[in-house]
Amino acid sequence: MRNWLARLAAVAAMVWLSDAVSAQQFTMKLSSPTVNDAPHEWMKAFKSAVEQRSNGRIKVEIYPASQLGQIPATVEGVAMGTIEFAIPAVGFLIGLEPRFQVFDAAGTFDSVEHSQKVLADPAVRARLATFGETRGVELLVMGNNGPLMLASYKPIRAAADFKGQKIRVPGGAPLYVEPFKKLGASPISMPLGEVLPALQNKTIDGAIASFNVLTGFKYYDVTKSATYLPRSFLFVGGIVNRNFMQSIGPELAAIVREEAQKASVVFSTYGVEDVERTRQIWVKNGGEAITMPPTEAEVYLKDVTSVIPAVMATNAQMKLDYDTMVETAKKLR
Repeated sequence: MRNWLARLAAVAAMVWLSDAVSAQQFTMKLSSPTVNDAPHEWMKAFKSAVEQRSNGRIKVEIYPASQLGQIPATVEGVAMGTIEFAIPAVGFLIGLEPRFQVFDAAGTFDSVEHSQKVLADPAVRARLATFGETRGVELLVMGNNGPLMLASYKPIRAAADFKGQKIRVPGGAPLYVEPFKKLGASPISMPLGEVLPALQNKTIDGAIASFNVLTGFKYYDVTKSATYLPRSFLFVGGIVNRNFMQSIGPELAAIVREEAQKASVVFSTYGVEDVERTRQIWVKNGGEAITMPPTEAEVYLKDVTSVIPAVMATNAQMKLDYDTMVETAKKLR
């Protein structure tokens, strides 16, 4: 009888412990350097869905506009586990995983819609799932935040206009730095929160970002010229701490992953509409949205893509990632 009672007590304790764990609430802090754009909309959609499906077991807190610190600090925070999630431009993730820079290769994609189709392809997603696994992070979502723009004091209308310009690039990836060196410019990696003051005091001559960033932070108060960089886009990567994903258990982790992918539709809907909406805001505030003539766009692409083979040759796995995306992009055109 005593043995039976002991076993019964043990079972009851296990049930109580299981119930206590399942009832535990976890907090997931989301950090973004931007606000009122596709990544911000993704965070809001993700928060609503995860909190509802988890019955409140996961509380999601949103911190846009670098409220938790500048990009390098939040990326480090995710790796260390002090922040659960951050979604910066992928150029700031190469310190964790050099393979992220494949998204910075110009000429791969034709449009935001085209790139999102490629990102949803099973072969591409399988490769993305391994990004950052040795550095304690998991790539939860990848999105195209719009065409790359160069806001500059000097209007850029031709490839030759880049010569001698000090240009902020969103990350120190070779595929950001080397192309602009090829064009004769001086690229400078700089977190988003430092860019506008640097442009205002003319520490830099121009800054690369997407239109929603330029309008969201009112760059039109500093300069009126913004040039579309041909077939170049600003990709953001949402990374989550792997220990956090393990701590919440398989059921909740599955919910987080599933809702992250479902919410990514924001980049193909709100994000696409936002490209034109933000262009109109720029023009309404006296800005000029410059598109290079076709011949100059060809010269630009020839120069910036010429550095891609050498960069890819430095990492065999990265080259396979790039080749997979290029082939998938061709298939889905």
